[in-house]
Amino acid sequence: MRNRLAQPECRPGNDLVEKGHFIQAALLKYYGRPVWGAQTAPLDELVSTILSQNTNDHNRDRAFLALRAKYPSWEEVRDAHEEDVIDAIRPAGLAPKKGPRIQSILRQITEERGDLNLDFLRGIPPDEARAWLIKFNGVGPKTAAIVMQFSLDTPAFPVDTHIYRVTGRLGLRPVKMSREKAHDWLSAVFDPQDYGPAHLNLIRLGREICHPRNPSCTICPVHQICKYYTGIGSIDAEDQTLELM
Repeated sequence: MRNRLAQPECRPGNDLVEKGHFIQAALLKYYGRPVWGAQTAPLDELVSTILSQNTNDHNRDRAFLALRAKYPSWEEVRDAHEEDVIDAIRPAGLAPKKGPRIQSILRQITEERGDLNLDFLRGIPPDEARAWLIKFNGVGPKTAAIVMQFSLDTPAFPVDTHIYRVTGRLGLRPVKMSREKAHDWLSAVFDPQDYGPAHLNLIRLGREICHPRNPSCTICPVHQICKYYTGIGSIDAEDQTLELM
């Protein structure tokens, strides 16, 4: 059963679905089945993902651990002085923007829900969960999808900068499609049970082989069906803007 996040007017054809299945199988054979790690609380994942925007995993983790060491509860983060929160998360970069956003989200959740707990999102329809999450400033489709897929057990396909680049080169989506629309499109390319492994393996492919510049095409496990490698069509899928939230 297809994820209802993919709207009828934005749905790939059967040929692309079959191509997506082939790529998923090829990456599983090449990399194996990836492991996300221990599932974290949804609010932890939300804050961690906000910190991850436009930085690497190492800096994200440094900032998250520093924040939790200084403020053991999210209530303390919410009520802390803004400058202190900014200082704690500096390793993640863009701290003057991310700090106030995180505190604002925590305050809004408290006002709406009465406490800082997102477990109520478990089990509700994916489109409703995403709509609730993306209403906050600083939470876009990618951030919402990561929280849903990896912390709420709610099917969602997150599209980061690597996945956007790789799927454009492979021809899994229209080259000119925006990142926001790519979330729904790729949700229809892959089966919901494959969202997690496909997401992680495509990121790994983008980091290790399908680099933004000078990709190592000849060692790519799916180069034989890649439009970028075979030179079929117009491939100008490079996007040098800041990573979508």
